[in-house]
Amino acid sequence: MFYSKCRLSSMDTPVIIINVKTYEEGTGKKAVELAKCIEKVRNESKVEIAIAVQPTDIYAVCHATNIPVFAQHIDAIKYGSHTGWILPEAVKEAGATGTLLNHSERPLSMDEIAKGIERAHELKMDTVVCAGNVDMAMAVAALSPHFVAIEPPELIGGDISVTKAKPEIVRNAVNEVKKINAAVKVLCGAGVKKGEDVRKAIELGTDGVLLASGVVKARDKEGILKNLVKGII
Repeated sequence: MFYSKCRLSSMDTPVIIINVKTYEEGTGKKAVELAKCIEKVRNESKVEIAIAVQPTDIYAVCHATNIPVFAQHIDAIKYGSHTGWILPEAVKEAGATGTLLNHSERPLSMDEIAKGIERAHELKMDTVVCAGNVDMAMAVAALSPHFVAIEPPELIGGDISVTKAKPEIVRNAVNEVKKINAAVKVLCGAGVKKGEDVRKAIELGTDGVLLASGVVKARDKEGILKNLVKGII
């Protein structure tokens, strides 16, 4: 099993990371529009906010804004014959500063996670590795990503935040991850939609949140973002 030591994350914490998934509201020109909205709120609030977009949108978002941009996934490959795979060097050159790994909608084996972290660290990219439970969070922490994001899959996309539905999972994840590797930061996600959810996540010991539909599918995206940052400032 691969064990890594890496530099500190390039992002300040607490951080809010918006994952646009493959929602229509976060694809192509709309991804750029959302990124510009995020940049506006980020600059006004001084709260770190990042965006995770589809590979095809990384370049456009990076060149339209000055916010941290994440790939939603990378494959642990190098230059060569890998048609259809996501080359880490390609997303790095497009402007991505980091990547998500092992989201519940794109699960990986532990070996794949380890190799993905290794490739990202070789390129000095931030890594946010998702974990559906505390045991998984502990296993991931041993691989030294920059962040572990605890996200119970049954709550993803729902209307109840994990901070309300299962606060003990968040608290336990923070405690157990820190026992294994104090340098690894912890995020939480699933159902996070309001500033009070962010505030509770911070109170439970996390370094921020990872969310998607609460912002991406909202009619008033700027209003939602401003409400979210109130949980930090």
